[in-house]
Amino acid sequence: MVAKHNNKLPYNVLVIGQRGRLQYEAVIFAASFRESNPDFNGRLIIGEPQPGLKWPDDPRMNDDVRSLLADLGAEIRPFDSVHFGGSYPYGNKIEGLKVLPESEPFVFFDTDTLITGSLAGVAFDFDRPAASMRRTGTWPVPELYGPGYTRIWQSLYERFGLEFASSLDTSQPDEYWQRYLYFNAGWFFHRSPAEFGRRFTEYALEIRDNPPEELVCQSLDPWLDQVALPLVIHASGGGRPGPELDGLDGDISCHYRALPLLYARESDQVVETLERVIAPNRIKKVIKQNEAIRRLVYQKRGARVRALFDRDNLPRREQMIRNRIRRENLWIR
Repeated sequence: MVAKHNNKLPYNVLVIGQRGRLQYEAVIFAASFRESNPDFNGRLIIGEPQPGLKWPDDPRMNDDVRSLLADLGAEIRPFDSVHFGGSYPYGNKIEGLKVLPESEPFVFFDTDTLITGSLAGVAFDFDRPAASMRRTGTWPVPELYGPGYTRIWQSLYERFGLEFASSLDTSQPDEYWQRYLYFNAGWFFHRSPAEFGRRFTEYALEIRDNPPEELVCQSLDPWLDQVALPLVIHASGGGRPGPELDGLDGDISCHYRALPLLYARESDQVVETLERVIAPNRIKKVIKQNEAIRRLVYQKRGARVRALFDRDNLPRREQMIRNRIRRENLWIR
């Protein structure tokens, strides 16, 4: 019998850190996490891909970042990229799960996430995994005379021997993307990183290497992780998140994805948290090496981005936000 877990028992938090932008985002995550969760009784683990055949360039973080992350209470754990690596870095969230203690539940967050509240306020049921619903209908993109949403998704459920009908949100119309189980992979959780990671790897590789014919016109880069994830969650006894998880993508976490987007559309609380947690000199002297952080946060250009938009009346499409920021020469990534 599998032991029941709840949010009162220890669990671990995983993010990925690697050379380039992600190492500085890992510092922002760790600083905001520690401020909001000073009494967290699990581990904050930074999974770090290692050099190897799958990485043309060394993906390891620099020594200044590594030292700062350790000071912030994070454990850096290396892993080898066997299946993905530089050709598909989103695969880090799949292969990185193997750095976690096998018998302890986990919550994964994308590195470009800011923690703004205590995770103690989130009622995780680790036996019923879920993932972020802060997503748009990015996949699939049905062709005019090709298979529709139902045939595409059903072909994947059938490939893995999964029951399809119970995954549907029947309050949504047929052939509308929100009827089908689809997540943003910005956060997800489960009772067993070993079990979840094995299934995630199996499904992602099968979809990449031997896709059903219904996927012949569908792009899997960068969507592969988000195509496999709902299948993994459904197979693991989970589904769409309930109201007990509302703090994620709400008052407790913010998956900002890019700093210009954070300044354009997120709440005053998010902006204030970001600027406060990275204000200390020991943090500033390390992460100001990143151009976006230096110019948008420390040189206050983020305030100029913020002034371009009314948070109560944002453009309907994200691309419109991005284009407006670019016209002002303020898109810095």
